[in-house]
This record gives sequence, C-alpha cells and structure tokens, in this order.
Amino acid sequence: MLVGRPLLSQLFGVPLPQPPIFADLNGVFLLAVAAGYLIPYSDPDSTGGRGYMWAMGPFLKGLGALTFILDYLLRHSPASFLLFAASDGTLAVVTLWALTRRRQQGR
Repeated sequence: MLVGRPLLSQLFGVPLPQPPIFADLNGVFLLAVAAGYLIPYSDPDSTGGRGYMWAMGPFLKGLGALTFILDYLLRHSPASFLLFAASDGTLAVVTLWALTRRRQQGR
C-alpha cells in the first residue's frame, strides 16, 4: 500500500487508487495493525493480548474475507482478489482455533 503500488496494480489488474491518499491511509492502518501484534507476542496470556487477537483474527480477518467474497460476487472485482479472501479466511480460522484451544487447555 505504501510502496510498490504500480506493481501491485498491474499484478491484480486494477487501476491505481485515486486519490492516492486512500492507499496511503490503508498502508498506515496496516502498519498499526502489525505493530499491535507486539502486544500478544510479548505477553500471550494477557487479557489485552487475547483481546487484540480476537479483534484482529476472527473479527477483522473474518469480516475481511467475507467482504472480499461479497465484492467479487456483487461488484465483479477481479478473481485475484479471492486470494485475499482465502488468506484472511485462513488467518481468521487459525486464530479462532488457537484462541479457543488455548482456553480449553487452561480449564
């Protein structure tokens, strides 16, 4: 989102975002999400760390996958966007499994 925008646009067969600030802001958002993963990494058993993983895993990634699928079906976005749906959906399911498995082991 912040670098390599022309290459990504070409690979996925979509026009460059206009105005470019939308892609810049998405890139900043993604950096903030990535930085947030330091919370559960540094203390995986903390309430804040688990809360972050619930929000960023099953919630954000699950809704992201659903959004990509709906965009493909309803707005006819490129089929290459389904790669994002697959990756987000996989991360949502794996994170959900890890969060619920860890809780079950603690009982």
